[in-house]
Amino acid sequence: MDKNQQAIELMKEQKYEEAAKLFNDIIEENPQDPVGYINFGNLLLHINDPERARRFYERAIELDQKAATAYYGLGNLYYEESDFPKAQKNFLTAINIGLKEADAYYLLGMTFFHQEEYKLALPYLLRAVELSPEDTEYLFQYALSLAQSEHIDDAKPVFQKVLELDDNHSDAHYNLGVISLYEENLSNALDHFNQALEIQPEHVLAANAKKQIKEVWKNTGM
Repeated sequence: MDKNQQAIELMKEQKYEEAAKLFNDIIEENPQDPVGYINFGNLLLHINDPERARRFYERAIELDQKAATAYYGLGNLYYEESDFPKAQKNFLTAINIGLKEADAYYLLGMTFFHQEEYKLALPYLLRAVELSPEDTEYLFQYALSLAQSEHIDDAKPVFQKVLELDDNHSDAHYNLGVISLYEENLSNALDHFNQALEIQPEHVLAANAKKQIKEVWKNTGM
């Protein structure tokens, strides 16, 4: 196991000081290698020191403008700061350079989602789902973006796929309930809202939707 791998393992074990010392040794031994700076940046970001992390990522890019994971690290940094335009720029650069991992596409899609540009989010979230089809978070956010883009018929089977993988996903039940309301199937909607509340009793949106259905039935004598 080389030093980089040893330091990464120490990070996983939450031995951050030991990992930092090892990353520092790696940089001193190979000051022109961007990998050490990227890994140290990842450690700093993980322990909530974004300003120092930024400097390490930027140094890695100075050494190698094709260091895709350095741009990805900066993307994560800006994403956590809710600076979505800057996060978007860095994720896109990382992907264009050659980082084809599902998480990069997912986070790029989410930068558009958080700016309510749902249609622009769709191709990136779809690619994340294609690369990691069993990831319920990718599937859920893709379905949500479809729904927000008014592609209700396309969103429905994706929400259902989420429940196939995780039948305790309260938000998938809630959104399927909303789609059932759109389809004017109040009984099915109520069933989904009840399941959402069974999983997550404090689900406010599901509780409000259930209350509204009950009011409709009461007022119509159903």
